[in-house]
Amino acid sequence: MTSSGKSKAPGGEARVKVITENRRARFDYTVDEKLEAGLALTGSEVKSLREGIANLSDAYALPKGSELFLLNANIGSYKAASVFDHLPTRGRKLLLHRAEIDRWAAKVRERGYSIIPLVLYFKNGRAKVELGLCRGKNHEDRRQDIKERETKREMDRALRRR
Repeated sequence: MTSSGKSKAPGGEARVKVITENRRARFDYTVDEKLEAGLALTGSEVKSLREGIANLSDAYALPKGSELFLLNANIGSYKAASVFDHLPTRGRKLLLHRAEIDRWAAKVRERGYSIIPLVLYFKNGRAKVELGLCRGKNHEDRRQDIKERETKREMDRALRRR
């Protein structure tokens, strides 16, 4: 334990355990900014996340009033919760500072950005989500990304042969 009472890994950095990653998001969107947000969860949702039962493939965040909500994130049901279980795809409130919510909400409204969750993880025992301020890619952008990936792969192969 450190003097502030928070448990940290050796070397002072925070302990991070990745639960799930939205790999499709990096293919479909160009990520301009990233932000870490906390999640308001119920007990059965936290237990499900600890078991790794989550999916972010169709998830997105949307500003509603002065708050930001994570929608369509599928956190599977926890077997032992039985009667007190949660709805798998319910909207979950994201915990951010007011200035961050206002800044990102303005960009979503004015410039056509989308807020997409990229990674869901535990950081020092608390559930966090990494959000990306994203712009959708068109067909040409995707082809360009594939071409760059192929040339990088070929360069790596050539370096290994030498």
